[in-house]
Order: sequence, then structure tokens, then C-alpha cells
Amino acid sequence: MASIDYYFSTLSPFAYLAGLRLEEIAARHAAQVNYKPMDILGLFARTGGTPPAERHPSRQAYRLQELRRQAGKSGLPIVLKPPFFPTNPAPSSYAIIAAQNAGGGDLAGLVHGILRACWAEEKDIADEAVVQDCLEAAGFDRGLTMSGLLTGAETYARNTEEAIEAGVFGSPFYVCDDGELFWGQDRLGDLDAHLAGDL
Repeated sequence: MASIDYYFSTLSPFAYLAGLRLEEIAARHAAQVNYKPMDILGLFARTGGTPPAERHPSRQAYRLQELRRQAGKSGLPIVLKPPFFPTNPAPSSYAIIAAQNAGGGDLAGLVHGILRACWAEEKDIADEAVVQDCLEAAGFDRGLTMSGLLTGAETYARNTEEAIEAGVFGSPFYVCDDGELFWGQDRLGDLDAHLAGDL
């Protein structure tokens, strides 16, 4: 069975715009998805990236145009300048890690629900109640926000280190177990073709 390490930030609009396409592709090819939320600012600092607010105005303007266009292509609603961006991504990331360890719910639904809360519903994903609502909606225990803090913090840091070692420098990033790397939701078609043996 093929395996895909999915490195992402819960603050990433492009991870949000991926929707559930990764999961659809994985199902088509009987591939396993390993969800690895990571510290995107820590990743940027060590791989030459720049946080959006620190980029040149022309880059910031282009990013907003690209988000609008990609949202139109995906059919997903988006708030281009959400009121709670940037916010602390750690609480939502820890919750995803705790849910992955606990099992029993819809992990893909949880990840997308958290991303949607930020980028379409104008909610603060650093707010415990918001994260708990996302957990509950995906079939997980709301209490995971409290029970998985230590393990979540350790795994979050480890995911970031593993991402750097694997050659990851942005979000979303898809790392196949054969070493092929795909950056961005606009490369999901290429990932699909690769898993099919056509690329």
C-alpha cells in the first residue's frame, strides 16, 4: 500500500482549498494518508520562507488574487482576509494529533472542518470552543483538546523536524513513500497521476 505523509498548517488557505481531494485520490489508489500538522512559521524560518505579512506588497497582492481564483476553481467559499488570521495554530494542531491517536472519528473531516472554520466561517481556531465544535462535528470527543496537550506538543515539534528532513518548505505538502514530493493543492492532479504510474 502506498503511503502519503501530508504535511500542513491549520493556518494554510491552500490546505483549505485542497478540500477533500487528497482523500479522494488516496482512496482511488488504496493509499494511506498520514496527517502531520506542523509549525509553518518554524518551517519558514529554517527553509527560506517568509510569513505572508512580511512579504513584499506585490507578493501579498498576488497571493490574494490567487486565493480568489483557486477558490473559484475549487467551488469552496473563502474569506480572503479572515478576522482571526494569523492566530495560534498549535491548539487546533494538537487536537488533530490527539484525534488521530484516539481514532473513531472522521479525521479528514476534522482537518477540513478546522481549515474551513478559519477560511470560510471567520472563527478563531485558537479558541478552545471552536476546536471542540470541530472535534464534535467530526465524531470525536470534545475533551481531546485537554487530554492530548503533551503528546500533541511533542508530535507537532517532531512533525516539523520530519518535514524539514523530508524537504518540505510549505503547506500543503505531500510526500510519497517513494520519495516523490508535491507542493500545493494545485499539484494534487500530479500526485494522482504519479500514484497511477502515469507521471
